[in-house]
Amino acid sequence: MSVFTPKLCLDKVTDITPELLRRNGIKGIVLDVDNTLTLHGSQEVKQEVLDWLAWMKEEGFLLTIVSNNYEKRVRPFAQRLDLEYVSFGCKPMTKGFTQACKKFSLQAKEIAVVGDQIYTDILGGNLKGMFTILVVPFELETGWTFRLKRSLEKIHLRKYHRLHKEH
Repeated sequence: MSVFTPKLCLDKVTDITPELLRRNGIKGIVLDVDNTLTLHGSQEVKQEVLDWLAWMKEEGFLLTIVSNNYEKRVRPFAQRLDLEYVSFGCKPMTKGFTQACKKFSLQAKEIAVVGDQIYTDILGGNLKGMFTILVVPFELETGWTFRLKRSLEKIHLRKYHRLHKEH
């Protein structure tokens, strides 16, 4: 499978269940912030996402945020959710994911990466050997770089859907 292909595609982070994670040997979850847990640039989190985070913690999963954003964006967000975090994670490079492995004291294969972008979250997670879950972004960004990335991501999404039709 290509490093650009997620292991799993879901509509939203709250579609992830403890059963799905346990079935895949997952003990820890690395979460992206923008368009995964909240709207791009927002500090507000929907109640559904707050409930899901509480459920995952109750079920014993370790949670952390790895974001490419700076400390001033990520720290208040993570503190509000009572989550550890890595800011300026340099995704798709594996620096932030390696820090998450150390925080969790887990092997990469025991960690799921959840994010909305193939060229950062999925590529970086796959390069590190993690279980990657792509979610549909809350809203599409309007900048030209995001529009370009989203159009290129469609190539990899078609491949994912072709692979999963056969199973």
